[in-house]
Amino acid sequence: MAYRHWCGECGYRTGWLSESQGEFQQIQHYARQHPGIPPGGSVEINRKNPNSLGCLPVLGILFLLLILAASCRR
Repeated sequence: MAYRHWCGECGYRTGWLSESQGEFQQIQHYARQHPGIPPGGSVEINRKNPNSLGCLPVLGILFLLLILAASCRR
């Protein structure tokens, strides 16, 4: 699942990342931009495609096509 973390102090937001990666980026942002303020804000969940596998299915299909092409070669 993909998450986007929003800063509670300014308009900063992370990209669509895993929950832990987004949280880490938000903590780094607060340390740089808002020192002394505990990290806050909101978390947005990618509702358009919450179970997205990213490009993994495409890579799997390309891999299978590569194997098929290699096995048909003489």
